Amino acid sequence: MSLVCFPFKEEDVSVVVRNVECAASHTSVAGVLCVGFSKGETWHAIESAKPAIEHSTGKPVILLQQRRIGTSLRGGKGDGMNTALIYLLDNTEYKGLHFYDADIVSFSAEWISKAEKQADLDYDVVRHYFPRSSTDAMITWLVTKIGFALLWPNSILPVIEQPLGGELYLSKKAAEILIADPRVRDQSDWGIDTLYTFVMAQKGLRMAEVYVPEGKVHALYGGLQDLRKMLVECFAAIQSLRHEVIVAESRHRIENPRPVPETVKQKIGYDIEKTLKLLKSNWSPRQKDLLQQYFDPALAKGMLHSMEWPCWSFADEDAWISAYQKLLDHFEKGDFDWEELLFKIWVARVLNHTMKNVIRGYDVALGSLRDFVSETQHKAAIQLKASSAAAANIAAHPIASGHTAMEGLSNGHQSRRKTNWSNIGAASTVQ
Repeated sequence: MSLVCFPFKEEDVSVVVRNVECAASHTSVAGVLCVGFSKGETWHAIESAKPAIEHSTGKPVILLQQRRIGTSLRGGKGDGMNTALIYLLDNTEYKGLHFYDADIVSFSAEWISKAEKQADLDYDVVRHYFPRSSTDAMITWLVTKIGFALLWPNSILPVIEQPLGGELYLSKKAAEILIADPRVRDQSDWGIDTLYTFVMAQKGLRMAEVYVPEGKVHALYGGLQDLRKMLVECFAAIQSLRHEVIVAESRHRIENPRPVPETVKQKIGYDIEKTLKLLKSNWSPRQKDLLQQYFDPALAKGMLHSMEWPCWSFADEDAWISAYQKLLDHFEKGDFDWEELLFKIWVARVLNHTMKNVIRGYDVALGSLRDFVSETQHKAAIQLKASSAAAANIAAHPIASGHTAMEGLSNGHQSRRKTNWSNIGAASTVQ
């Protein structure tokens, strides 16, 4: 019997209470854990509903305020999820732990059942994935999946459908591995999903992904400004891992998707009008200097033009890869100007995707995102292979020409903008 956890802040209390009751009613669930960021209205609503739910289901509903576990970063989602891991390991009656966001309107018993079926097959991790709108998950696609493809192209990381998903099942083995890792315990903010996913792959855990056809219906964000903190923390999490090595091979099983509902295809995941203003605001002289010092001239020129009038045609796939590499090397979390540059460049890239791909239809838009990740992964893997061969050759012949292995490699990139793929050989650490 499993434990279900709903981390929460301030949510629609009717949705949260309904989800808690739904989970407690499931035959595979022995208890429901609600981990609150604070003791506000949602906390008190769960507390009030707790006796009735326990009486009708015969299952305990446990309310916990999240502990401050990571101390070097902002306290947030990571502390909440890690609090639940510790609770699981302290209570031996539960065989595993489900995580679900508390605000999911479309949550049902089937979400639990799908995960439990894979847990019965001894998968250590079960992740839920679902159809997303063509402008949703822009941090997942452009930051996490691209980062995984660039840095660890030969691992399972680039092919995980939703690495930032908050809906997953963990066996006790997985929970023990995660909470024992100091990198995981320290990741107290939005970057926790990245750390969980990375460590799962690095430790070779068996992973299954199950498809939820009805999708995750929850509160959407307004302008992209609402995602700024999440963007910064998720990118910083990738950056913190860039020198890590993955040698383990994980077993990965994925359930086939079904046709995407029209309601999802027609949804726009953010407010475009509000977002256009973001390219013009909060500029400082230092941001302009950093742009010109570190980034491709075409990107710098486009970003500076956007101060006067919103523009985004320059922010194509090659521009994003080039900028991403520079950000991996130079970005400083906590530095306002670096955070603003990351945010603005990402906003320009999202607008480019929206205006170039989304307007041509859902299938074109999602296909372009998948192709972007796949092509990035392939080029990074080829570069890594060439770099390894060149390094082996130099090691075998100590009297070299005086040039480094990287200087002799051709990037093979045929676009107008030259992406510096030679940097990937040094940064990629998959063996």
